Amino acid sequence: MGASSSSPAEDVAQRLLCCACVEQSDVAMQETCGRYDAALSPGCHFMPWCVGRRVAGYLSLRVQQLDVRCETKSKDNVFVTVVASVQYRALADKAYDAFYRLSNAREQIQSYVFDVIRASVPNMNLDQVFEQKNVIARAVEEELAKAMTMYGYEIVQTLIVDIEPDEVVKRAMNDINAASRLRVAAAERAEADKVQHVKRAEGEAEAKYLAGVGVARQRQAIVDGLRRFVPDEKSVMDMVLATQYFDTIRDIGATSRAATVFIPHGPAAVHDVAAQVRDGVLQAAAHGVPGAGAAR
Repeated sequence: MGASSSSPAEDVAQRLLCCACVEQSDVAMQETCGRYDAALSPGCHFMPWCVGRRVAGYLSLRVQQLDVRCETKSKDNVFVTVVASVQYRALADKAYDAFYRLSNAREQIQSYVFDVIRASVPNMNLDQVFEQKNVIARAVEEELAKAMTMYGYEIVQTLIVDIEPDEVVKRAMNDINAASRLRVAAAERAEADKVQHVKRAEGEAEAKYLAGVGVARQRQAIVDGLRRFVPDEKSVMDMVLATQYFDTIRDIGATSRAATVFIPHGPAAVHDVAAQVRDGVLQAAAHGVPGAGAAR
């Protein structure tokens, strides 16, 4: 409390020494025969007890702090505890009002804080209580300033230092936040997987394209080389088909994941395959199929 009465030991010392010492940042309330005389500033003061003069009490002028916990309900029916921190001090020029007109400044301030908070928070949703805590603090400070000035006190500052929802509501809010973040993380992972699959497919397509170009150039080189030494086109076609046949057999045996394929094997079989391919190309050319002549 800002105001305090002198102890019996202090009264005895004052009467014996006829003086009173007031500490820095305090004022002493001087009375004569029970009537207020003056507010004594810090220092040593002559106090003749024989004429009925005494120090009734001391009033601190330091800034003091009062933390008030107020439980109330928000507009969306969530119980919440609001902690307000009020900083106040007694005014030296109104020491009489602060000492005599108010018996307990802390309880008075606490009552006003309860009244303002319980009138403001029920008009807000829980999210608005967190977002507009400065509005609540300003309303409390304005109400306290109007009420406490007449009692000789100055409200230095009012802060809303904590807002505590019910524990069940707090866990629910954390779960909602966690679920939202998990959803964003899942979307990001899916997008990353999509990019990987697309890039992998593009790489495979490019590799297959380049492999096809390489095979086509290889076969064209073989055909060009054979034409210079083998004038018969039929023989050239047979040798190309035989080369492709053995390449296919090699590829099937080189991979461990290839399915088993049973095909006739031997020189006669190669001749039959060549004949079938050659007959198919000639029949297509005879019927005027576009592109059939390119195979020759």
